Amino acid sequence: MASCRVTTGDIVGWSSVVLENDDLQVTVLPDKGAEIHQIVAVRSGTGILFQGPWGLRPPGADPLPGSGDDAFMWNYAGGWQELFPSVNEPCAYRGAPIPFHGEVACLPWEHEVLAASSAEARVRFRTRSRLTPFVLERTLSLRAGETSLLIEETVVNESLHGAHFVWGHHCVVGPPFLEAGCRLDIPARTIVTSPELWEPETARLEPGRREPWPRAPLRAGGTVDLRDIPGTETGSHDDLYVTDLDDGWLAVSNPRLDLTFRLEWDHRLFGWIVLWQPYGGAIAEPLAGSYALGIEPWTSMFCLERAVAEGVAIEVPAGGSATTSLRARVLHGA
Repeated sequence: MASCRVTTGDIVGWSSVVLENDDLQVTVLPDKGAEIHQIVAVRSGTGILFQGPWGLRPPGADPLPGSGDDAFMWNYAGGWQELFPSVNEPCAYRGAPIPFHGEVACLPWEHEVLAASSAEARVRFRTRSRLTPFVLERTLSLRAGETSLLIEETVVNESLHGAHFVWGHHCVVGPPFLEAGCRLDIPARTIVTSPELWEPETARLEPGRREPWPRAPLRAGGTVDLRDIPGTETGSHDDLYVTDLDDGWLAVSNPRLDLTFRLEWDHRLFGWIVLWQPYGGAIAEPLAGSYALGIEPWTSMFCLERAVAEGVAIEVPAGGSATTSLRARVLHGA
């Protein structure tokens, strides 16, 4: 009989909450933004999410070299973070400075175990934004006999006035799951390459282009099929956006392992996907040496300040709320 459980522990000084069933093990770090630190396919022991080769540092450790003023990067070690109430570069909202990738990924979250029976493991995490009037709740659930993690989320505006946000999921896959020969599938129609190059020495994609999915223009000429995942020998580092989604899902498949990681969400809310592609070409600290693939549903490609100016930020009325859900599946077979 398949069974579920919730356990607590410690990872280099960070408290951890682990949800498990016979197929998945999901490790969450509540005091580190309630990030999903790792998802493991239990039967094969394969870790799905990227783990930075520099490793997770304990609470209070010195910021990673090269992380500068970006608190998000001070102890970034891979995994899956919540980006809220903004994404991308630092900005301002109603006089408050909003840091790179928002603030909640760097805040401690409360948690409460809602179910820990043989049938279901369910834990609710909750935090309050310091810079905007929002409370954010996320409930993670595993059920017996299912190879999927359900994430149910609610944003509540506690103020007496309407307020805006931009929302993203910084989900990054890596070895041992990710390797040359993996395939990325997205029901999308459009690629938008970044307007500026992060690392001109290793960027392979032509910046500032809008092209049909899945072929992206190369700086050296020609195009590349983004569905084909290369290995570290490519030595490239790019960041781009995918939009005009026909449905809300993507899948990364590893044919050698006969394993697929699939994300599902509401594409009417999260209408953009950020593809972060450090294929062995990340040079600058703290990301040097990364081999990973970011598969990140966002509500906008813009930070909160610009999204408000462009009229694409999400607005929640006074006392109102917004809800959504995502599902992460780990499947054997294509």
